Amino acid sequence: MDFTDVLIEPVVTEKANLLREQNKYVFVVHPSATKLQIKEAVSKLFNVKVLGCTTINVKGKAKRVRGKSGRTSSFKKAIVRVAPGETIQAFEGV
Repeated sequence: MDFTDVLIEPVVTEKANLLREQNKYVFVVHPSATKLQIKEAVSKLFNVKVLGCTTINVKGKAKRVRGKSGRTSSFKKAIVRVAPGETIQAFEGV
């Protein structure tokens, strides 16, 4: 799997913004990506030193629209901790 295939998109939520103050960044990642692949991808793409990575499988929520029931998509997300003093510039403009 290529580095660009591992990371799908950054997560920009209020909780993710609070984690940025602790040098932690949140990404939606490929469902079959491992922690080592995620660490390498973030390190190579953003030129930062990655200290740790936590992954979470998020299940889709049950929803009802106009009486029909369904589910939102499930996804995998990763919380990546970078070295103190380093930042990922893609998040700074948000």
